[in-house]
Amino acid sequence: QVQLVESGGGLAQAGGSLRLSCAASGLTFRRTTMGWFRQAPGKERELVAAIVWTGISQNYTDSVKGRFTIYRDNAKNTVYLQMNSLKPEDTAVYSCAASKTGALGGPYDYWGQGTQVTVSS
Repeated sequence: QVQLVESGGGLAQAGGSLRLSCAASGLTFRRTTMGWFRQAPGKERELVAAIVWTGISQNYTDSVKGRFTIYRDNAKNTVYLQMNSLKPEDTAVYSCAASKTGALGGPYDYWGQGTQVTVSS
């Protein structure tokens, strides 16, 4: 059974930082593309960042480029999202997801339960 468990969300002030973690089990992590999604109230879910299993290739949605970094530790079956220079518009539920196809854009097959990130101004 595949499980993705996020942690690290919470409350931050604008300009601050948070690091999200996603621990995976039940899949061959080192062969799986991982992504971080977010969904704010009243908005569609969007792919924030994704990383291939080697870590060599990543992509980011434009609004987080230069502020967020996705990286992974295959020995720990964990993917991270370092979020710096946070803005109130980053407030959302953040979820990690795994793609069996390996493509950065998905489709994504497995999902975590999500963690709330709230950025105050």
